[in-house]
Amino acid sequence: MTWSEMQPLLEQACWDTLYMVGWSALVAVAAGLPLGLLLVLTDRGGLLQNTVVNKVIGQVVNIGRSMPFIILMVALMGFTRSIVGTTIGREAAIVPLAISAIPFFARLVETAVREVDHGLVEAVQSMGGNTWTIVRKVLVPESLPSLISSTTTTIVALIGYSAITGTVGAGGLGDLAVRYGYQRFETELMWITVGILAVVISIIQFAGDYAARRLHRRGGHSGAAPRLKLLRAKPAAETTPESAAPVKTAS
Repeated sequence: MTWSEMQPLLEQACWDTLYMVGWSALVAVAAGLPLGLLLVLTDRGGLLQNTVVNKVIGQVVNIGRSMPFIILMVALMGFTRSIVGTTIGREAAIVPLAISAIPFFARLVETAVREVDHGLVEAVQSMGGNTWTIVRKVLVPESLPSLISSTTTTIVALIGYSAITGTVGAGGLGDLAVRYGYQRFETELMWITVGILAVVISIIQFAGDYAARRLHRRGGHSGAAPRLKLLRAKPAAETTPESAAPVKTAS
């Protein structure tokens, strides 16, 4: 097979992989982040402690993580058809990819959020901060570098899963390597595909690590002090006009 024959196949396969992984990663982050936060908040000693809810969510996450992707993909065919109207193609592959990545990302979020210093949470509580304030001002910002690394890990895992979606006609680089490199003995095309996958994964990993390092230097755990000072300053600012009024003394 000549390069002119391989080029359109590689371009389409790259686009298919990026399309599937991009959308499924977006869904996984949007659904996995609140799920991971709930696992922390409803745990024993958490801000929303609820043993029953925590055990139910934890069990659902464990089942989702333990199921092999190819079995999950087959089991979800009826659900996939009801969502996108078909079980074949890129759009159909996004559904099982996203559902498999949600519990995976949720556990990573749980681990990242548990690393936040509990003293910061207690400090915001002592200043009257509610659960939403603690999540928005402390838990998410303080764990953001770890959340970025977790997102990178999830995307890399999804690239591996996307190779299996070729069994439902979704295409992608993994499918191209199997169909042409293995089944048609196009060894050169297979190694080019492997090289492209290695480059793509390296770029994603480098970008994720770089972003996590920059966020850690800018804020990270040291960024809590300014935020807590700001929270303390708000009540003080409210009482300043009254306290600043001059006291008149009788002559």
